[in-house]
Amino acid sequence: MSKKLFTATLIAASLLLTGCATDSAMQDHSDHMVSEGSEFSAADVMFAQMMIPHHQQAVDLGVIAENGDASPEVLALAKDISHDQTHEIEHMQAWLDAAGAHEHMDHDMAMDGMLTEAQLETLKAAKGAEFDRLFLEGMIAHHEGAVSMAEDVVDSKNPEVAELAASIIESQTEQIQYMKELLGN
Repeated sequence: MSKKLFTATLIAASLLLTGCATDSAMQDHSDHMVSEGSEFSAADVMFAQMMIPHHQQAVDLGVIAENGDASPEVLALAKDISHDQTHEIEHMQAWLDAAGAHEHMDHDMAMDGMLTEAQLETLKAAKGAEFDRLFLEGMIAHHEGAVSMAEDVVDSKNPEVAELAASIIESQTEQIQYMKELLGN
């Protein structure tokens, strides 16, 4: 999703939230429920709702690497990514619970960096150096998408959201650089 589209979606969600306020809760009708008094803004909720499936695909890619023909370097990286992102998913699920929001949106939103089913099938069938190349290229694009999403909430008023966003930007930018180095070898 482009930054402009994401920003426009956030603005629309905020307007819907404002227009649908009640005494007990605020909600828009796109399933971005935010309980009154919640420390999580509509943008924070949307970020978690989008980042959870995004991170889950990275975890799934790690499983593909473990079951595939990855080099030791790629396998170690995949395990690190899976470990980190599994914990981040758990944190974001807790945020959504605290905000009274659903984990999944009622509609699909295109997210930058998500691999297609065809790309996943090609990766599963790949061996050796081709597997490593496809994994690294796919994960670089995947991480770039996550960094872009995190940049949209790095200035969140919620310190937990801002901290996670900053952490995603830092760690995934470092991993992108490492993956580019691995591709160069």
